[in-house]
Amino acid sequence: MKIREATIEDLSSIQSIYNQGIEDRIATLETALKDDSYMLNWFHQHQDRYKIIVAELDEEIVGFASLNPYNARDAYKGVADLSVYISRQARGKGVGTLLLDEIEKIAINHHFHKIVLFTFPFNELGQGLYRKKGFREVGVFKNQGILDGQYVDVMAMEKLLRS
Repeated sequence: MKIREATIEDLSSIQSIYNQGIEDRIATLETALKDDSYMLNWFHQHQDRYKIIVAELDEEIVGFASLNPYNARDAYKGVADLSVYISRQARGKGVGTLLLDEIEKIAINHHFHKIVLFTFPFNELGQGLYRKKGFREVGVFKNQGILDGQYVDVMAMEKLLRS
């Protein structure tokens, strides 16, 4: 498996994987599938410190991770929000571990001292991965969002990259 920085040519595959995560209701509070215009804008917002990487297996993109702005305030410039999405057929096969290993190196090289992420408490596969990679649970936001007409809790997790 090859982990590398995403290129604009990868956007269609990234969009497909992202939309799977939206459809499956296991990784995001997003409910609207993302179109080409949204993805192009998203890609262009990830060209400086906020990077996108992909996992490629047999010339097919099977997952991606991105560092995203956590908060626009200057006090939070050392904190990155993390997104990790794996294609349905590649979930639970070690892709997330490889992506997290690489995105953490990128975060350190871009002067982030902390990564935060938000996950659903019922996403045990994702939580297992994050805990294995040194993330800790910060807390759970009760009724944080609505999916399919139901309130959903969201768990916050963090990893300090530097003390």
